[in-house]
Amino acid sequence: MPFSSEVAFLAALANDMPKENALIFASGGNILAIILNYFLGLWFYEKTKTKLLSSKIGTMTYNHGHRYGYYALLFSWLPIIGDPLTLVAGVVRLRFVWFVIIAATLRVARYYALTLVV
Repeated sequence: MPFSSEVAFLAALANDMPKENALIFASGGNILAIILNYFLGLWFYEKTKTKLLSSKIGTMTYNHGHRYGYYALLFSWLPIIGDPLTLVAGVVRLRFVWFVIIAATLRVARYYALTLVV
């Protein structure tokens, strides 16, 4: 059942888990989740590419996603919209290495910022 990872992270910190451990586990789990989303996006592309690229709007959307996808990943750290963005990154076939560098760095930074607040 999906729930906010920030809540679990803050609960771990509230129960005296060392900040470094909480940061490693929360970031690691989140990075694995975005990688799974990326590969699900690749799978969706393979299953729907004929339909996606057969229409003018589908082709235009794919091209815009490919052109601006890395910029959109700058918002992938946000709750609610971040996970769909990582899925779309796979659909538009962004380069995996750059996807991981951008999205993972932002996920780690989000948890690090939470450790500074608590």
